[in-house]
Amino acid sequence: MIKIAFNKQATGKADVSAYGMETAKKARAFHSSIPDYAPTPLRELGCLAESLGVGGIFVKDESQRFELNAFKVLGGSFAIGSHIASLMGEDIAAMPYERMCGDEVRKALGQQTFVTATDGNHGRGVAWTASKLGQKSVVHMPEGTASERLENIRRLGADANITDPTYDDCVRRAAKDAAENGWLLVQDTSWDGYERIPGLIMQGYTTMALEAVEQLGDKKPTHLFLQAGVGSMAAAVAAFMVNYYGEARPKIIIVEPHTADCHYLTAAADDGKLHLISGGMDSMMAGLCCGEPCPIAWEILKDYADAFASIPDSASAEAMWRLAWPVGTDPVTVSGESGAAGMGLALTLFKEENAELKKKLGIDENSVLLCFSTEGDTDKENYKKITGK
Repeated sequence: MIKIAFNKQATGKADVSAYGMETAKKARAFHSSIPDYAPTPLRELGCLAESLGVGGIFVKDESQRFELNAFKVLGGSFAIGSHIASLMGEDIAAMPYERMCGDEVRKALGQQTFVTATDGNHGRGVAWTASKLGQKSVVHMPEGTASERLENIRRLGADANITDPTYDDCVRRAAKDAAENGWLLVQDTSWDGYERIPGLIMQGYTTMALEAVEQLGDKKPTHLFLQAGVGSMAAAVAAFMVNYYGEARPKIIIVEPHTADCHYLTAAADDGKLHLISGGMDSMMAGLCCGEPCPIAWEILKDYADAFASIPDSASAEAMWRLAWPVGTDPVTVSGESGAAGMGLALTLFKEENAELKKKLGIDENSVLLCFSTEGDTDKENYKKITGK
């Protein structure tokens, strides 16, 4: 069963200029200076769209982002790069990857240590960036983390361990470590006094959104499905789309698992307060198991998201299977548990029992749906169990 809260707080007034075209071009210029950069594919699922009776379905496939099987590196790398540039008295526009790896930076700054908390993909991106730049990283992960995700981070040279019951507990540990050791905390959520780095991480995600609109060309999406953990990716992409399309922007629908649906609960309560989830969050959508919304991201989502949805694991599993075994001649997309969440909601809306919700969202034969598959098979054992591949 899916649950949807239609946003009653939206005003469309939040300032999203920091996530517009100028920022996206700067972020992409930095990312494109890194060896092996290439835009990830935007896959058109024309046969699926025809079978469901809509104008189009597109999926941005982030399983092919660098060598990391997920999009998260875009945020961590841009934040770390921006920080190093600022220490050198430069803007990141003047500090491409090759210069950051050079003797000039090593002699000026020595070796920095970057610490973070992660459910998997963000920490891997931070560890990868630190390794590429000759820096150190420390990564905290919550109980229940798949061993494959932990080992992937350790293989990049990070000091990575499973340390706390929940992601949010790991965030607090990482912040404490940073304060006590003089390390830089690279976290994709914010709080009072800690907003610059999360904002830079969000700006880094605009590379993905810029690629998508360029690949879409004249095909304008009418509905944008964005999964949320802390909400930083969802807010960054939503903000870019608001800048890019203006009043013609697509409807923005935020998707979370039932057990970690803090954005949905906050929207449904409609009382002006953030509603948090504590304790265990048992969902296979591990990358979305965050109980506390990122405040700077929420300020964007509460003003521009049209709806917030909460879905069961079965919806994500169904989307993983459908993307692995596409309709007709549609291309295969390898999508992991968190990556398939947006498509999971989209597919579920076409079931008979959800006809009224689909109608209320304005999905009809002219609709063009855009989803971001934010990770590939980051837990290969579970991916094979669900898809048979």
